[in-house]
Amino acid sequence: MVRRALPSLFTVGNLFLGIISIIVAFKSNFAWAALLVIIGMLLDGLDGRVARALNAQSEFGKELDSLSDVISFGVAPAFIMYGVVLNEIGWIGTVITAVFPICGALRLARFNVATGTPNYFVGLPITAAGGVLATMALYHDAIPAKTIWMPLFMLFLAYLMVSNIKYPNFKKVGVPRSAYYIVPAIIVIVAFVFWLFPQHATKLVFLPLAVYAFYGVLKKNGKRKAKKGSESTREEYEQIAK
Repeated sequence: MVRRALPSLFTVGNLFLGIISIIVAFKSNFAWAALLVIIGMLLDGLDGRVARALNAQSEFGKELDSLSDVISFGVAPAFIMYGVVLNEIGWIGTVITAVFPICGALRLARFNVATGTPNYFVGLPITAAGGVLATMALYHDAIPAKTIWMPLFMLFLAYLMVSNIKYPNFKKVGVPRSAYYIVPAIIVIVAFVFWLFPQHATKLVFLPLAVYAFYGVLKKNGKRKAKKGSESTREEYEQIAK
C-alpha cells in the first residue's frame, strides 16, 4: 500500500507547491513563487522515477501527474507573469495569461494519448515551459520594453508546447536505485540555498531551462537547412550529369 502511494505523494506535493505559488504570487512575492515552481519541478521529476523504481506505475498516477502539472507549471507561472507585467496591458494580458495554461493542458492531453515510448518529447514539456516562464519573470526589471517582449516570449513558449518540435527525454536516462536515498538530502540542500538567496538562485535556473527550450528550435532549423543543402547538392549533380 505504501509502495503504491509513495509516487503519488510526490505528485501531490508538486500540486501543493503549485497552489501555494499562486497564493504567494497574489501577495507579490514573485521570487518565492518562482522558487516554489522550481521545487515542484524537482518533485515532478521524482514521482515517475520512484514509480518505475518501485514498479508502482498506474493510470491513476499518470492522470494525477497531468492535473498537477497544469496547476504547478501552467497556471502558477502564468499568474506570476500576470503579476509582474501582464496586468499592465489590460485585457490582452488577461488573454495571454489564459493561453499559456491552455496550451499546457493541450500538450499534456496529447502526451497522455500518444502511443509508444519514444526517447524524445513532441513539443516543449510543460514542466520546462513553466520553469522558464516563472524564472524569466524575475528578470522583468532588466528587460527593455517588457510589456512587449515578455508577453511575446510567453506566447512563444505556449506555441512550443503545442508544436511538433522534438525535445530530449531525460526521464529515459537511468538512475541507480542507490541514488534515491540521497535525493531527500539534495532537496533539503537546494531548498536551503534557495532560502538564503531566493531571487539570485532562482534567476540562475532560468539559463539551463531557456537553453533546453531553444535547443529543439535550433536543432529543427539545423535539420531543415541540412535537408535543403542536400537537396540543392543533388539538383546540381543531376544538372551536371545531364
